[in-house]
Amino acid sequence: APAPHRLNSGLPVHIGVLFVPQQEAWVVERMGKFHRILEPGLNFLIPLLDRIRYVQSLKEIVINVPEQSAVTLDNVTLQIDGVLYLRVMDPYKASYGVEDPEYAVTQLAQTTMRSELGKLSLDRVFRERESLNANIVDAINQASDCWGIRCLRYEIKDIHVPPRVKESMQMQVEAERRKRATVLESEGTRESAINVAEGQKQAQILASEAEKAEQINKAAGEASAMLVKARAKAEAIQLLAAVLAQQHGNAAASLSVAEQYVSAFSKLAKDSNTVLLPANTGD
Repeated sequence: APAPHRLNSGLPVHIGVLFVPQQEAWVVERMGKFHRILEPGLNFLIPLLDRIRYVQSLKEIVINVPEQSAVTLDNVTLQIDGVLYLRVMDPYKASYGVEDPEYAVTQLAQTTMRSELGKLSLDRVFRERESLNANIVDAINQASDCWGIRCLRYEIKDIHVPPRVKESMQMQVEAERRKRATVLESEGTRESAINVAEGQKQAQILASEAEKAEQINKAAGEASAMLVKARAKAEAIQLLAAVLAQQHGNAAASLSVAEQYVSAFSKLAKDSNTVLLPANTGD
């Protein structure tokens, strides 16, 4: 059945002087032919000749689109309804372009909704509601331009899915959640193993660098010690040479060597029973 009229209010009876309310357009016919559109405020008409034929509201109008069934691209039947926001842009076209503008736009919205839903699968219907609304508005505006009506917005209120399809969707959601949990757990395990390997690698690098630094320091220390010993020995030789160059230096050197010789002889036969003696022991 046609929707109740909301674009047209009751036709006023005039006696020549009229006051048109704000946001309304009164269409006047003179002797059955369109004459003019009365603007808000004071207006004058000729009784009997002029007649107010249509009264159009210029406010934004909200229309509930009844629930209807639609089949998606993957052959799922949905029950869907919506809300339509309209405004009369041209009172002349809205009066003479169509018999019942509101009913015409409502039927156009329903057919366009079914056509747009048939292009989408069930999953895309829930993901692309905004684009679906925009496509329906564009399709309605292309057809309703000659009616003087412009669709401002279209919003889908409810989408009812069959019980079996809803159960399968819930199972799919649960499976997807379990999959994400498994993937996240495996990624966590992988990240943990990578972190442990990186830690071990860094520890080995630091240990090798520490060992290298220790060897370098040890070698530097040994080299320094050898240099110190060599300098000390050189200084001792220089001092010894200076002393030997003095008077009776050779006798003192011979006495020192003889003392060392006797000391070494005294240690013979302490570690072993075999003793090797030179031929000139008493020299």
